[in-house]
Amino acid sequence: MIFLRLFWAFFKIGLFAVGGGPATLPFLMELAGKYDWYTLDDLADMVAVAESTPGPIGVNMATYAGFRAAGIPGGLAATLSLVLPSVIIMILIARFLGNFSENAMVKAVFSGVRPAVTALIAAAIWGLFKVVLVTEEGKLALGPLLLCVAVFALMQIKPLKKLHPAVWMLAAAAVGMVLRL
Repeated sequence: MIFLRLFWAFFKIGLFAVGGGPATLPFLMELAGKYDWYTLDDLADMVAVAESTPGPIGVNMATYAGFRAAGIPGGLAATLSLVLPSVIIMILIARFLGNFSENAMVKAVFSGVRPAVTALIAAAIWGLFKVVLVTEEGKLALGPLLLCVAVFALMQIKPLKKLHPAVWMLAAAAVGMVLRL
């Protein structure tokens, strides 16, 4: 039964998380409250692991969540069900969109979806902010907050913008270990 729940939950995420991996975060947050597969703290760890490993973040997170819920078969079920809607939609788009790409209705749909995706990503960022940078007592976690601000500020410096994200992840991990954030 857990495999059907995993399949259905991640199929819906794959169907509605338009915009890639970060757009899956609000859905994954909802699952954390609905099932005992993982907690919001686990979700923050999932984001860190998914961002620091090769591959799309949404797929990595689905695999991790499915694995946490039901081992390797759960990871496979969650991953396959997450990508299945995209495969189906891409096949349909490849088949029919060429005929409709200049259609005003199709353009209007895409224009409406973009702001919704932006809102989903913003909601996910806000949720992650609360999980990572706010303590259980509701106070700001000063160390992690300062690290977040420092990394963001450094990333605005033109020569540093060219650094690979993995460099930033490794540097932040090292600072976290040294300072025990």
